[in-house]
Amino acid sequence: MIFKNKKNLLLLVLAGIIGYIVYDSTSQPSVSDLKGNFKEVAVFRNANNTGPIVRVYAVTAEGTPWDEMKKYGDLMPYTKYGSTKVYFFGRKKPFPQQLDPAEPHFNPTYNSNCLAVYTKDANGQVSFTKTPFSN
Repeated sequence: MIFKNKKNLLLLVLAGIIGYIVYDSTSQPSVSDLKGNFKEVAVFRNANNTGPIVRVYAVTAEGTPWDEMKKYGDLMPYTKYGSTKVYFFGRKKPFPQQLDPAEPHFNPTYNSNCLAVYTKDANGQVSFTKTPFSN
């Protein structure tokens, strides 16, 4: 028998568990795995660490990969009772370089270039809107 005593068997099982934990933690999906060549161009996060945390992102994408945009939003940081909002813009169109804390988070001249907006509110409700500023 290969396992002469319980100690060797226990060490083998422990090594297997540690190996699985390392593999699982290093193989998590990330933004770079998504199609659409996303690039974060502007970020706002309020400095209030005692209340709700507000995060706003402006991201450029190639094309209109709607499903990938939603996945991108799902991968963004979120704090319970806070909010996360991601605005998606076309890569070749003008996009905001700076975001403001209050709505609207960027100059309205960029509204026509906004492809989609992903929102996760204080209750954890997710909404994804294609062409949010079109008439």
